[in-house]
Amino acid sequence: MLEGLEAVRKRPGMYIGSTDSRGLMHCLWEIIDNAVDEALAGHCQHIRVVLHADGSVEVHDDGRGIPVDVEPKTGLTGVEVVFTKLHAGGKFGGGSYNASGGLHGVGASVVNALSSRLDVQVDRGGQVHAMSFRRGEPGLFDGLDPEAEFTPFVDNSALQIVGKVKRGVTGSRIRYWADRQIFIKDATFSYDELVTRARQTTYLVPGLEIVLRDERGLPGTPGADGPVEEKFLHEGGIGEFVEFLSTDTAVTDVWRLEGTGHFKENVPVLDGRGQMVHTEVERECFVDVAMRWGTGYDTELRSFVNIIATPKGGTHVAGYEQAMLKTLRNQIADPANKRKLKFNEKNDKIEKDDVLEGLTAVVTVRLAEPQFEGQTKEILGTNAVRGIVSRVIERELTAKLTSAARAEKAQATLVLEKVVGAMRTRVTARQTRETQRRKNALETSSLPTKLKDCRSEDVDRSELFIVEGDSALGTANFARNSEFQALLPIRGKILNVQKASISDMLKNAECGAIIQVIGAGSGRTFELPAARYGKIILMTDADVDGAHIRTLLLTLFFRYMRPLVEAGRVYAAVPPLHRVEVIGSGRQKNEMVYTYSEQELTKLLADLKKRGRSWKENIQRYKGLGEMDADQLAETTMDPRRRTLRRVRMQDAAAAEKVFDLLMGNDVAPRKDFIVEGAARLDRERIDA
Repeated sequence: MLEGLEAVRKRPGMYIGSTDSRGLMHCLWEIIDNAVDEALAGHCQHIRVVLHADGSVEVHDDGRGIPVDVEPKTGLTGVEVVFTKLHAGGKFGGGSYNASGGLHGVGASVVNALSSRLDVQVDRGGQVHAMSFRRGEPGLFDGLDPEAEFTPFVDNSALQIVGKVKRGVTGSRIRYWADRQIFIKDATFSYDELVTRARQTTYLVPGLEIVLRDERGLPGTPGADGPVEEKFLHEGGIGEFVEFLSTDTAVTDVWRLEGTGHFKENVPVLDGRGQMVHTEVERECFVDVAMRWGTGYDTELRSFVNIIATPKGGTHVAGYEQAMLKTLRNQIADPANKRKLKFNEKNDKIEKDDVLEGLTAVVTVRLAEPQFEGQTKEILGTNAVRGIVSRVIERELTAKLTSAARAEKAQATLVLEKVVGAMRTRVTARQTRETQRRKNALETSSLPTKLKDCRSEDVDRSELFIVEGDSALGTANFARNSEFQALLPIRGKILNVQKASISDMLKNAECGAIIQVIGAGSGRTFELPAARYGKIILMTDADVDGAHIRTLLLTLFFRYMRPLVEAGRVYAAVPPLHRVEVIGSGRQKNEMVYTYSEQELTKLLADLKKRGRSWKENIQRYKGLGEMDADQLAETTMDPRRRTLRRVRMQDAAAAEKVFDLLMGNDVAPRKDFIVEGAARLDRERIDA
C-alpha cells in the first residue's frame, strides 16, 4: 500500500464521512464529478454510469482523458498520479479548472484506496491505455474478477496499451469494486439518488448528456425486473430547471439574469522554488439566475456554486435576496407605480417574504476555489460574492421591470401587484393572528357561535372535529367527550381555494371560521405552536359528496395550513359503511359488527357462514353519519379506544401539490384527461350508485 492511501484505509470516515451507503455514494460522486468538471471546461458531452450486477460501478466519459504522459517530479504517469496521490487533481492550486464541481477534493485516489479492485482505461493519442489497482496498489490481475490473482508492480509501474481508437477520440472509463472490508455489508448504491443528481447536473450543464443504467435487479428498484436505462439531457439549462421545479400557474415567463464581477483575494500559491507564498490574485465570478413568479404562495429557491448544491444558501443567496428586495421596493415606490398600486409608504412596507412569495428560482455562481462554511460544506462563505450577485441582479432585474416591451411591461405590472398583494395579506394575517394567538387569550364571544368547544386547554389532548352540517353536529354533540373533543360544523361544500384568491378565501365564512377556530393564522404567517388543538379530524359521510367535501378541506389545509399536515396533525375519520347484527349463540346477546368496505362485508359474511354463524338479513348500509345514533357514532367514529382514523401525510409535498392542482385547479384539460384515462380502468361493479 502506498504511503498516504494507507491512511485513507485506516480512517475512511475522515475522507468520505461514513462507510455506509452514504460513503459508497460519496465515492461515486468523486468519480462522476471529475467527468462533470471536464464538461464544465467544455471538453465532455457524454457521461455514462453503469451499476453492474456484480456490485461494481463504471463511469465512462468522452472528456480529454486522464493524462498518460510521465509526470517529471514523480516519474509516474498521469494516471498513476491521479489514482495514488491525494489532492492530485486539477481542483487544487494551479490546476486546469476555473470552476470545479467537486466539493471535498479527495478525488479518485481515495476511491482507489477504498476499492478491492479498480480498472481504468484512457483513450488518448489513438490508443487505449489501461492500468489496474488492488486496494490502491498498481499491478496486474490474472482475470476479470476482483478476487483474481494479482501481481503488484515491483520497480516501475507502466500503462498497458490494450487497443486503438480513432484519432481525436478521447475519454476515460473507470470501473471499480468497493472494498467490502471497508464498507458495511448492506451499503448499496442508490439509483434514485443517481437519478436526482443526474437530472440536476444536466440542468446546470446544458448540453451534457448523462445516461444511467442499472443491471443489479435489486427488489424495490426500477430495475427489479431487468436492466433499466435512463437518459438526461437538458439544453434549456437552469431556465428549464425552473420550469421543472414550478408546481403552480405562471405569472411571468422564466427570466434570466446574468452578469460577471471581479474581486481580489490573498491565497497560498506555489512559487518557483516549490514553496507556498501568499499572493493576491484576481478572481472572476459568473452569476446566472433563472426565476419566475407563479400564483402559489411557496418559495422554491435552489442555489449552486460550480454546480455544487448549497441547500443552506450563503453569500450568493444573501446577495440575490438583498437585490430582489431593494429593486422591488424601489419600483413599487416609483410615483407612477405607487398611484396605480395605491401604495402608501407611511403605512406599507415591503418585506423579503412578500417578494419571494410564489417565486421559483435557481441561483448559480461560478468561481475558482470558493470558500465554504461548516462541516457539511452547504453554505458559500466567499464574502465578495454577495456584492457581485447583488449588483448583477439589481441591474438586470431593474431592466426587466422597466422594459418598454409590451409583454415584459405587462408581466412587470403583475409582479408588482403580486408583491403588494402579498404584503397586504401578510399584514392582515398578522393582525388576525395577534388576536387569536393563545386559547386562553381568546374571548369566547370572538369564536364562531356554532363552535362546540371542549373544556380542556391541553393542546396535545384536544381534538377538533370538522363535521358536515347541523344534522351531523346534533348527533356528534351527544357522541363526543366534551372534555377534549370540540365540534365545528360547516355548511356543505366549502370554497375551492385552489381556484380562489387569498382575499376570497379570507372572506369565505366557512374557511374563515376554520382558520379562526384553529387560531394559528394562515399561509406564510401560520404558526404551528399557536394551534389550539392537537388533532384536526375531518368527519364527513362515507359517500361521494363526503369525499368531495373532505378533498376541499384538505386543499384548504394544504394551501394555507400546511405545517399541520406536515406535523401529522390532520386526520380523516373513517366511519363504517355497514352494520351487521350477528345473532348470538345460546343465551349470548347479538353482536354488532361494523365493516368499512364492500370487500370487508363480503369477507365477513363468508367467514360467519363458514363458522356456522347467522345474522339478521337487514344489514344496515349507512348513507351518512346522520343515520347513526349517538352511541353508534361514538363507538365507531369518535371514541379514541375504538375508532379508526387515517392520518393525512405529506411525504412528497411537490407531488402532492401537482395532484391538488390537477384535481382542484383552474386548468380543466389535464383534469379531463385524468378522468378519461381513469374511466377506462374503472371497475363499474364497485360503483356505489
